Amino acid sequence: MSKLKLGPLVDDKPVKLTVELPAAVHRDLTDYAEVLGRESGQPVEEPAKLIAPMVERFMATDRGFAKARKALRERKAPSTPPIAS
Repeated sequence: MSKLKLGPLVDDKPVKLTVELPAAVHRDLTDYAEVLGRESGQPVEEPAKLIAPMVERFMATDRGFAKARKALRERKAPSTPPIAS
C-alpha cells in the first residue's frame, strides 16, 4: 500500500472559495479521494474537500515560502524600543 501525503481530513470552519480546475486535475483529485478513502477507511464523499489540506500541506513543506513568510512577518512586526536602565 502506498503512503499518501494526506491523512484523514479534519473538520474545520470553512471559508468559501470558488475555483475552476482543469478537467485532468479534477479527475486526478477524484482518483486521489478514492485511494485516500480506501487507505484511511473513511470514504471521501466530496473530492473538493481534499483541496484545502493539499494546499495546506504544500505550503507547509515549501521551504522558499517559509523563508519569505518569515521575512515578511519580520518586516511587519513593530520594532521594540530598547529598555532604558
